[in-house]
Amino acid sequence: MVIVRSPASATVINAISTGKGSAFGIELYVTAEVTVIYKESVKGVEYICKSLDHPNMDTRLMEESAKRAYDKLNENPLFNLENICIIVETTSDIPPGSGLSSSSAASNSVVYATLLALIEECGLSMDTFKITDEDIINMAIDASLEVGVTKTGSFDDASASFYGGWKITDNYEREILREYRVDYEKVLIYIPNKSLYTAKSDVNAMKSISSLVEIAFNKAIEKNIEDALTLNGFLYCAALDLDSQISMKAIKAGAKAAGLSGTGSAYTILADAEDMESIKDALRDYPGRLIECRPDNTGSIVL
Repeated sequence: MVIVRSPASATVINAISTGKGSAFGIELYVTAEVTVIYKESVKGVEYICKSLDHPNMDTRLMEESAKRAYDKLNENPLFNLENICIIVETTSDIPPGSGLSSSSAASNSVVYATLLALIEECGLSMDTFKITDEDIINMAIDASLEVGVTKTGSFDDASASFYGGWKITDNYEREILREYRVDYEKVLIYIPNKSLYTAKSDVNAMKSISSLVEIAFNKAIEKNIEDALTLNGFLYCAALDLDSQISMKAIKAGAKAAGLSGTGSAYTILADAEDMESIKDALRDYPGRLIECRPDNTGSIVL
């Protein structure tokens, strides 16, 4: 049995309009536990996937992530596991459909844990298969694309989740352009009482603001996370007809930055610790949840 934990990420630049994005890890997690057992009744490989938090959740992403891990190892003639059942169980404290990269965290953790569980079962090592961190991220992204939970591949989210810290990326080329630590002590997440799934968002509306999003992206390149995050949030709120007053109220109450994460429904707020309570007070009239957490600069880890 292998257990891997991967963090959520918060958006600095949404990549849908231009293909270039930015995100940073936060201390909300998906944890994947993978067990491999032999079963005489199984011909080849059977995948049993379950979310312990949401038993009725669609598990296609979990299965596709585990399958890609198995197929990658199966390219090597030294790997000969057959007639096995791969059991994947996940737990999560990332609200689904919130724009906090729950899919990237899930696919990262499942791919990584499945690889390690299978390699452990056959008595070999990761070095034997020459699998890199980039291979793991690419398998996770390909799984997400296959089941349709992302439009761009979400390389920004996937890399922030796998490596931690703040990543600025070209999602089409799957290249990290810049990376930094996030030194804010705390992050405040506001989540309205609704979910907005990326796959159902208005892509044409988001692409119509691409030249303006480029301005926000350049702020990120200049290492100005506050202006980049806030401007990106206002632009995507306008494109998707979402409430930008949430961000304004947070900024008026002392936030250094506030903006929509992904395509919503969550809003990310950066502030000094002494301003957190006044920001919470300013947002209490909005129905939903306020989650106080920290940046994650570590990324995916084996527990």
